[in-house]
Amino acid sequence: MRDTPLPELVDSHCHLDFPEFDGEHSQLVARARAAGVTRMVTICTRLHNEPAVRALADAHGPVFYAAGTHPMSVADEPMATVDDLVALAAHPKFVGIGETGLDYHYTADSAAAQQESLRIHIEAARQTGLPLIIHARDADADMARILSEEHAAGAYDCVMHCFSSSAALAETALSLGFYLSMSGIAAFPKSADLRAIFAAAPLERILVETDAPYLAPPPHRGKRNEPAFVALTARVGAEVFGLTEEGFARRTSANFDRLFAKAARWTARHAA
Repeated sequence: MRDTPLPELVDSHCHLDFPEFDGEHSQLVARARAAGVTRMVTICTRLHNEPAVRALADAHGPVFYAAGTHPMSVADEPMATVDDLVALAAHPKFVGIGETGLDYHYTADSAAAQQESLRIHIEAARQTGLPLIIHARDADADMARILSEEHAAGAYDCVMHCFSSSAALAETALSLGFYLSMSGIAAFPKSADLRAIFAAAPLERILVETDAPYLAPPPHRGKRNEPAFVALTARVGAEVFGLTEEGFARRTSANFDRLFAKAARWTARHAA
């Protein structure tokens, strides 16, 4: 039995509206809390699903949400507008713009539309002051170029969600003041190179996430992921940075509060 308090962690990126979790949301939140995960951000990847994702945040105190058009869905969805995204930000638990980004692994044929969508989401992040949530896969050069061009045109905050790209893209993101989020991929045995990228980054720019229901860390790899398992990734993160689990949890939670300041304000008001 554990004789010290659980570290308080944040799952900065999950997908609680996905069908893998149907009918189980209260239990998922309870298991997360039991593992020390006090808050989680569930991500809407298609704007027509936003009402259902919003309802999850409304129903569960620890759950916040963000919304955008996932790059792999851009070709199948109406192009989001800046006004669409800004309007969503009026909700008190809407805390981020996205996920958006570029994915050329399976959907390179929609690259031009993905880039247009990405720039729209960046402008919404500027106008709302909320952090941009980026998905990047097999598109490092275009991603670095667009993020840099847009940041030069007007600053915005950003997290590179589930970061598993190159050291060069990590360096670009960090040079712009962005954050890198560590998912279960970083805990895979063969991810030594990725762990080295995280180890070279400033600790104050690191978040942790699950991307549930995907990318479960060991010993659950290949099975359904859930927010409670962020504690397993955080254990690896603590080793990477030479910290205790409690120390790593404290630092990454502070990072989350800095980047997702709207969530931090909501938590402070409702804890009073």
